Amino acid sequence: MSIRQIATFAAVLCAFTTPAAFAATHWQNHHPRRVEVNERLANQNRRIHAERREGEFTKSQARALHTEDRQVRHEERVMASHDNGHLTRADQRALNQQENAISHQIGR
Repeated sequence: MSIRQIATFAAVLCAFTTPAAFAATHWQNHHPRRVEVNERLANQNRRIHAERREGEFTKSQARALHTEDRQVRHEERVMASHDNGHLTRADQRALNQQENAISHQIGR
């Protein structure tokens, strides 16, 4: 194989590799606090959908809870942007308190 063929193969391989998949793996290995916070948000999202399907929430109640979750996710991104993509323990604690408040609203 020539160097040109190897370079072409590498370029094609890079084009078909999704950056999101690579970033998720990198993220999980290097930013465990963000992963934990985002997994909790995803779990709460599933719980809200389940409660809505079961008729426990009206559409507007579910929408309000999703809005609160989105605000927490936005705050998580802002906090991480201030610390080079990391969450500090204090950031995680603050986000967990907010998630706990939302979680209590879901589990009523």
